[in-house]
Parts: sequence; structure tokens; C-alpha cells
Amino acid sequence: MSRPGLAVPLAGAGAVCAGIGLARFAYVPLFPALVAAGWVSGAEAGLLGACNFTGYLLGVLGGRGLGRRLGVPAALDAGMALVVLAFLACALPAGVAWLGLWRGLAGVAGGVLMALAGPAVQAVTAPARRGAAGGIVVAGVGAGVVLGALAVPALRPVGIIGSWLGLAALCAMIWGAMRRSWPAPPAAEVTRLPRGQPVPRAGALLLAYGLSAAGMTAPMVYLADLGARGRGLGVVAVGLLWVLFGLGGIAGTLMGGRIAGRLGGRRTLAAWMALQVVGLGATLLPGPAALLLAAPACGFAGIGATAVALADARERAGQAAGLLWVRATAIYALAQSGTGFALAALFHATGDSHAAVFGAGLGLSLAALLVALADARPGRLSRTG
Repeated sequence: MSRPGLAVPLAGAGAVCAGIGLARFAYVPLFPALVAAGWVSGAEAGLLGACNFTGYLLGVLGGRGLGRRLGVPAALDAGMALVVLAFLACALPAGVAWLGLWRGLAGVAGGVLMALAGPAVQAVTAPARRGAAGGIVVAGVGAGVVLGALAVPALRPVGIIGSWLGLAALCAMIWGAMRRSWPAPPAAEVTRLPRGQPVPRAGALLLAYGLSAAGMTAPMVYLADLGARGRGLGVVAVGLLWVLFGLGGIAGTLMGGRIAGRLGGRRTLAAWMALQVVGLGATLLPGPAALLLAAPACGFAGIGATAVALADARERAGQAAGLLWVRATAIYALAQSGTGFALAALFHATGDSHAAVFGAGLGLSLAALLVALADARPGRLSRTG
């Protein structure tokens, strides 16, 4: 892909870097710091993660309509502005309800950005390059995870308030650098399908992707806390753990888009689900060393599954991929929202038991793997999914 051809995918990557990689995942290394500073309890910190997932669902559901009314570039600007505002608001220590509101609005922004950026980039990219372009966009999530993992420890000396403000400034800089290259897809890719063209049901894809999302809720909220309070790791080690998660996510998305373009989305998704099971299983092993395997494996599979699913949606739906992708993203968000609240309750009920929440994540990931394997078999779920 040429340098000019990279500008739009990189802009899409910048949008999800801020909206998901930072607005959602930079919270994870902040989780133990918020608890230690007395801003929230462990259960309340988990609840704030669930609020973000719920906002993400609302953003996904409304993102396409916002893109239709404002145009994709203006809608992406609106999402980025809300990300910055949410970080600024979280710097005010006004209690759990205030933080929950703004963590939810940060989720809304991330949902809008994710619902629009990937399909819009693919819509303006040549068919032969769509898999790679989709991988670049979703790799922005992993890049944001790494950026947050490096930024949060660096900001710790200025306190929790300074950390929130520093993350707001970081997102503002990404916005300013990327907005000139926002994708502007044809209206047909944002609004409706040609008459008589249905959106494929893709039931197996949606089910596997939703179960994957539910399984990944545990590491996406509690992994840093598992390292810090569960395994006794220090700030630097927890930061390294989250860097590994992000680097795994970058590799998983870049490879996922390309491999799905060669082998097909169904088979690639099954492989990624198998790696997700490995990652969740490793979190249950004793000692901190197992987390060195768990973190990159979870990032590779859990984040990379988004690039694989995006490529799969384009294979199955063609011009309807944008609509199918909104459905997939909505199911992903709904699964994580419901699971987030359930795990927060489980975490509280079990006295902050990491084994309980990660065991639940492993079970859900196994279910995702079984669905994906069945869908990848010729003549089975792929016939109707």
C-alpha cells in the first residue's frame, strides 16, 4: 500500500486509537490506581468499566445515523470531541455517579468511532486492499493500548487528576493530526442498500463474535488489577503487562486482516478464538509469569478478532458490509455491557476474586471457539450463517 494510500487507513486507526485504545483501555492500568487512591472501590471500578461498555453500545447503535446526518468526517470529529471532553470531566473527583456518566459517554464516543471508521475506510479502499486496510484501522486499538500503557505510568507522578488531563491532551493531539485524512465514503455505503438487496443474517459470525466479546470482558477490565492486586506486580510490571496486551492486539489485527483475506474469515476467526482460549486459560495459572503469556495472547485474539470479523462481514455482505458490521458491533457491545455488569457483581460477591471473573471469561471463550469451528466446517452453520 503506497504512502498516500496509507493516509486514510491511518486516520481511521487514529480514530479508534483514541476512541477505543485510550478512551476505553487506558482506564485498565488506571483501575488499581483509582482503587489505591480511594476514588472508587474494586467493585465500583469494575462497574465503571461496565458503564463504558453500555455507552459503547449506544454509540454503535447511533453512529450510523450520525454519519448519515452529518457525513462521516463530521461524525468522526464529533466522536473525537466527546472523547476529549470525557477525559477532562473524569479529572473532577465528584464521585462514582459522575465518573460513571462520563465513562459511559466515553463509551458512546468509542462506539460512534468504531461503527464508522472501519466500514468507511473499506468503502474508499480498493477491494484487493480492504483486508489490509481493515487490519490497519483496528490495529489502532492495539496502538492505543500500548500508548495508554506507557502514558499512564508516566503520568502517575502528577496524580490521578493529572493522568486524566494528560490522556485528554493526548487524544486532542491525535485528533488534530488525523482529521485531515478522515474517510469520506459514498452516501450509499452510509445510508441504505440498493433495492432488493438484503443484509445477510450471518448468524454464526454474530454469535461467535458476541461470545468472544463476552469472554474478553474479564481481561479488558480486570487484567491490570489481576497483575497488581492479584499477583503483586508493581506499577512498572503492570505497565509492561498492558504493553504486551497492546502489542498482541496490533499483531493480531494486522495479521488478522491479511490472513482473512487469504484464507477466508470463517477459518481465520476459528483460529483467533482458539488463541483467545489459550490466553484466558493462562490467566488462571498461578504466579505472575503466566501473565506474560496471557496478556499478548488475549490482546492478539481478542482485539484481532475485530479485524477478522470486519473482513468476514465484507466477504459475506459486500456493499451491505457497513450494515452488517453495525449489527456485529452492536452485538459485541451488548455482550460486553451485560457481561461487564455481571462480572462486577460476581467480583463483589466473591470478595474481589479474579479467578471467578477470569474463569467465566474462559467458559465464554470456549463457547465462541465451538461456534466458530462449526461455522468453519463446510455444509454446517456456514450454509445458513
